[in-house]
Amino acid sequence: RPFGDAMPRESLHIEPQGAVAVARHYIRDLVYGANDGIITTFAVVAGVTGGSLSHLAVLVVGVANLAADGVAMGVGNLLAIRAHESALAADGRPEEEAYPWKHGVATLLSFVVAGTVPLLPYMMPVRDGSQLLWSVVLTMASLFGVGVARAAVTRDRWWRAGFEMLLLGGVVAVAAYGAGALVAALARDI
Repeated sequence: RPFGDAMPRESLHIEPQGAVAVARHYIRDLVYGANDGIITTFAVVAGVTGGSLSHLAVLVVGVANLAADGVAMGVGNLLAIRAHESALAADGRPEEEAYPWKHGVATLLSFVVAGTVPLLPYMMPVRDGSQLLWSVVLTMASLFGVGVARAAVTRDRWWRAGFEMLLLGGVVAVAAYGAGALVAALARDI
């Protein structure tokens, strides 16, 4: 319940029962967390690699991103839902979400789990120099997979949802690599 809400109020919240109902209830949090986890971690991988830094730098910055950004995303989602609930209460409207912290946890977990994917080639014994290529392949496959998974609990077409996530994530991935390469090139001239 939002802070300062002394009087119980009408609630529209329905606690989901069963795997599909739970997935539908948390779909926004899961897609948001997974997409951001994959993209921001890949941005770190691509930026650090584009900047010609070491594999250790990729892992250190990537894991730091998973921890800091994952917790920030979870807390941000919790606070956003609480703010929304407080605004509803101020308007005298019924509660929509009784357990904002569960949404925060769902966002955090999906961020960390999905965000680990772009780092996997830097943690596995793959041929030196091919880590970025494998990271790209795994990142794009996981973006497509999150879209397909989203379609499994919605009415979206699986291929459309998969390609939507893949296309939008690809744009961000190219921007991240380009930014890292540009900064590295400019820094060499300094």
